[in-house]
Amino acid sequence: MESNRCGWAQHHPLEKSYHDIEWGMPIIDDILLFEYITLEGAQAGLSWLTVLKKREGYKTAFLSYDLARLAELNERHVDAIIAQYDVIKHRGKIASVFTNAAAAIALQKEYGSLSKALWQFTDGSPINNQWASMAEVPTSTEASKAMSKFLKKKGFKFVGETICYAFMQATGMVNDHAVNCDCYQKVIAKQKLVFSSAPRYHTSN
Repeated sequence: MESNRCGWAQHHPLEKSYHDIEWGMPIIDDILLFEYITLEGAQAGLSWLTVLKKREGYKTAFLSYDLARLAELNERHVDAIIAQYDVIKHRGKIASVFTNAAAAIALQKEYGSLSKALWQFTDGSPINNQWASMAEVPTSTEASKAMSKFLKKKGFKFVGETICYAFMQATGMVNDHAVNCDCYQKVIAKQKLVFSSAPRYHTSN
């Protein structure tokens, strides 16, 4: 029997799999969070399916998101990545991964983890919205605007308020599955496991 899924994930198998397994599940791992910063930035102006198709190419091209190694690279490495890997051929987006890695390392030093720096925008706990349909879901919120402003100030690129909200959705900072989606309650169950001592983070920064 076909699952009840959010409207955007009812067509391509990659979308279905990503929706059912990953989207909205809370992430607190720094490397996974940085992967999503990279992928959401790459999506700008494109479809998420385009990014999903190239996800493995990104992981290989960007050294499994090893922040220290990425921070050592610069614009001179862009041409090689374009030539060798299945990534979106946008020089600015590719170069931003290197500067974003350096900025992420700085946040780790300042906050103790990239996760803590990012989850502060939901006060360290996931937000479970209650949308009847995807038509109700916003493209940005005050929290994503605040995150965008913060990340830009810290030196990140391709982190506009819409990109930040898509990032928050993907990493489970907000649960934007429709309430009738099979994954809505699955995400809440996962939250209880990840945040058994929630809220995990409090910060005065």
